[in-house]
Amino acid sequence: MRKTLRLAWALAAAAMLAANPTASVAGKFHLFSASKPKVSRSQPLPRPGPQPVPYRWTQGAAPQAHKDMVATFNKIGLAPGQYVLSQTIPTQGETHIIVDLQTQMAYVYRADKLVGASTISTAKHGMVTPLGFWSVLEKHKSYRSKKYENASMPFMQRIDDYGIAFHGGNNPGYPASHGCIRLPMKFAARLFDLTKVGSKVIIEG
Repeated sequence: MRKTLRLAWALAAAAMLAANPTASVAGKFHLFSASKPKVSRSQPLPRPGPQPVPYRWTQGAAPQAHKDMVATFNKIGLAPGQYVLSQTIPTQGETHIIVDLQTQMAYVYRADKLVGASTISTAKHGMVTPLGFWSVLEKHKSYRSKKYENASMPFMQRIDDYGIAFHGGNNPGYPASHGCIRLPMKFAARLFDLTKVGSKVIIEG
């Protein structure tokens, strides 16, 4: 009787295996063993790589500037208020500035060579730091705001008719200004020396 029963179960298992060759018959029926089938542990999923910055508008200048910072200064990022400057800066060539609103960074080039990079603080919620192509229109080492309670704006460099400007100020690590581009004070002073009226500015973000 036992032999007959075993044979019947074996035939049923064989039929199932024939119908589905990938099935584990022993795992389904436990025909000849009371032990549980081995469960294969799945391999951990690979971690996603760095995601692209979600720019609203870019000409590719800001992403390239970050790559240049990594190559030139061996820095992936900077802490709030931190900046880097080259020890040697070309004496010839035009200076231009690239601002990245998404990463809150500014990059300074002289003759197409990156010579400095700095954290910044731009327009807080409800205010605007405008995207686009600009140029330095006016410069003053000592200046005070005509719109916001006579606030100090050292090393001011205005770039539009509304009053948006680079200047030294608080860098808390997030957008906190009325629209201006705040720089660490020492970097603002150095940038002031590198630019002139007419120096080009690109703001992406």
